[in-house]
Amino acid sequence: MEDVLVGRIMSTDLHTVSPETLVEETAQKMLKNEIGSVVVVGSDNQLIGIMTTTDFVNVVAEKQPKDETPVKTYMTTDVVTATAQESIRDVADTMLKHGFHHMPVVDETEGVIGMISTTDLAAYISHVQTPSPS
Repeated sequence: MEDVLVGRIMSTDLHTVSPETLVEETAQKMLKNEIGSVVVVGSDNQLIGIMTTTDFVNVVAEKQPKDETPVKTYMTTDVVTATAQESIRDVADTMLKHGFHHMPVVDETEGVIGMISTTDLAAYISHVQTPSPS
């Protein structure tokens, strides 16, 4: 398989929130858009964190009022990222190693420019691989 770069298959239709966005609003956004994560960005579009469906397990488990809790309370802040120039093979290896389903794609000057997900990788593979005989 040729060396394909992340920028070729990443999703650029990003759903973002600020660190002050309430978790309830964030959950509604994720449900409405049928997505598994949102990127938490500052006013300059720089990555601050990521909030995934997995993070919502912690939200449900906590006893704080959910409608008054900002995303920054639960978001992952030590986010592993990719660049558009990275090989999808390397990114897939990283995602497998860490058990990730989503990885933000960042640019040094533009901030967050996309998201690569296991769905993106599977869709790419399904189009380039010849199906195995049944």
